[in-house]
Amino acid sequence: MSDVIVAPRVRDFDELADALTKWLQGKMPDATGITVGNFSYPRGAGRSHETILFDARWTEVDAPVSMGCVVRIKPTAFKIYPDDLFEQQFRVMQVLHEHSAVRVPRPLWIEHDPGLLGAPFFVMEKVIGRVAVSYPPYAQTGWVAEASPQRRRHMWESGVRQLAEMQRVPLDKLRFLEGPPHAREGLEQEFDKYSRFVDWIEEQRPWPVIRAGLARLKELWPDNRPPGLVWGDARIGNMMFDENFEVVAVVDWEQPSLGGALNDLGWWLVSAELMHGANDTRPHLEGMGTRQETIDLWEKVSGKSAANVEWYEDFTRLKMSCLSISMAYLDSERMPDEAELAKRLKLA
Repeated sequence: MSDVIVAPRVRDFDELADALTKWLQGKMPDATGITVGNFSYPRGAGRSHETILFDARWTEVDAPVSMGCVVRIKPTAFKIYPDDLFEQQFRVMQVLHEHSAVRVPRPLWIEHDPGLLGAPFFVMEKVIGRVAVSYPPYAQTGWVAEASPQRRRHMWESGVRQLAEMQRVPLDKLRFLEGPPHAREGLEQEFDKYSRFVDWIEEQRPWPVIRAGLARLKELWPDNRPPGLVWGDARIGNMMFDENFEVVAVVDWEQPSLGGALNDLGWWLVSAELMHGANDTRPHLEGMGTRQETIDLWEKVSGKSAANVEWYEDFTRLKMSCLSISMAYLDSERMPDEAELAKRLKLA
């Protein structure tokens, strides 16, 4: 795994330990001798939120208890997305943990008061596993690249099955994710969300190429719009795996919606193509399923048709373009080239 810390900020762990110890006492009034420690940041992942791993120990009913935990802190200055869905991501994990076969970390508590850590935060149980990190790319170096094709095959299948299981979650448990009155759910909700994202990035400067990309997608509106949960950043790098290359946790639920089942499949396919798919410079990573194999397995497990998935892949490329602009604003980096954006969005 990469040794690079990519968190938006790094804080004093002694101060954090003191604050969390007092806070946990209020959450567990029957516990005595609460201590927290062994703080660390995830390596090679965790750019959009401040995420910190720690261990907690206490005594309850005369018995020692220990638990690995993760605190996830709402971003303040470092904001990648225009929509504030911090509470929703915690609630989505609650629903998935209780009502689905999707493996998510067990959500424990949420704190809305920003006074304690400078922003709202929530705590979940730590899952032990490995992450296919983006920095450096997992397909080029590290445990995934070094694994056998058979191991990678199991990893891919486990990941796609979890991706598809998300579409079996009862949507009546997720009504808190509904959008505005004119776009409460379905593809209309997700499209409206990213239309507003374009408005947000254009507060800095116009992006006519992105506007043209939106117009093209609207003109080619797909017939197949199955309902379903949107995870958001749907890629294998946001899953954790055990030593047997089995998914043990699906993480980073920061942009959920009821925007339709095919959004995540489209995002997954584009991400896989960028990371380990065949292109002009790099062959397909052996063992990782092909695009068609991924579609076939997803359809089999989800029970939904992937017809028109090409449109959702194009929508993903527009979403990723918005994110690249947002990240460039934050990091004061060179903006994406408009000619390259036009090519990516099939405008040239």
